[in-house]
Amino acid sequence: MGKDLEPTVLARVRIPGPVGELAGFARKDALCALSFVDGRYDPLIGLRQRFGSVLLEDGDPLGLAARFRAYFRGALDALDDLAVDTGGTPFQRRVWSVLRTIPAGRTWSYLEVARRVGAPEAVRAVGAANGANPAAIVVPCHRVIGANGKLVGYGGGLDRKRWLLAHEKAPVALPGAHQARLFE
Repeated sequence: MGKDLEPTVLARVRIPGPVGELAGFARKDALCALSFVDGRYDPLIGLRQRFGSVLLEDGDPLGLAARFRAYFRGALDALDDLAVDTGGTPFQRRVWSVLRTIPAGRTWSYLEVARRVGAPEAVRAVGAANGANPAAIVVPCHRVIGANGKLVGYGGGLDRKRWLLAHEKAPVALPGAHQARLFE
């Protein structure tokens, strides 16, 4: 997948949802990126840095739309077995792998993730890797909170993080039940 080879073909699918529209980018066998359409990050920048030239084709080879419909309807495990190929550094991949082990309905602190990565002194690096996550929700970085229990940092915005955690029934202090319904 070098930058001098043929373009990398990726399927692109738009997924409506109660937290806003998502855009997924996948090969036939794995998700490469997933982001909020109106989010701060443009996934194509990262995909082009990784693959060089990319050719986007509309399609959904992984059944992302159906999986997300199920997830948003309450089947919180609908995304768990989805194959991901997110690239990243070896450390980022370790962090993202650990994030995928956080069960729905649970939250971990950045320190807990750092411990599980085997680098308890690397809390800031874990935070940076968490923030660079190219596959929102599927790699559940929204389940990581501050050591003090506060909701901090989420590329999709804290209102979305609150909604996702409330949807998953995570035991965190959410400021007002009305915020969990912002995107319904």
